[in-house]
Amino acid sequence: MSKRPIPSATDRLLTVAQAAERLNTSARFPRRLIEERRITFVRIGRNVRIPGSALEEFIQAGVVAPIRKGRIA
Repeated sequence: MSKRPIPSATDRLLTVAQAAERLNTSARFPRRLIEERRITFVRIGRNVRIPGSALEEFIQAGVVAPIRKGRIA
């Protein structure tokens, strides 16, 4: 089982709305990521926050490199 890093004290905590804006999606998408435990989040009382580093890690994990066509001789 892989352990996720604990967010540092200087890591900015984003609201669900801020995370949705960063991802250019509706608020429903980050909430689903949280519900499915696909992204690291922090509970502060009844509030949920997403560390900026966790959001960046999620984005980087989804990056797909382009296929480069080679010259056929």
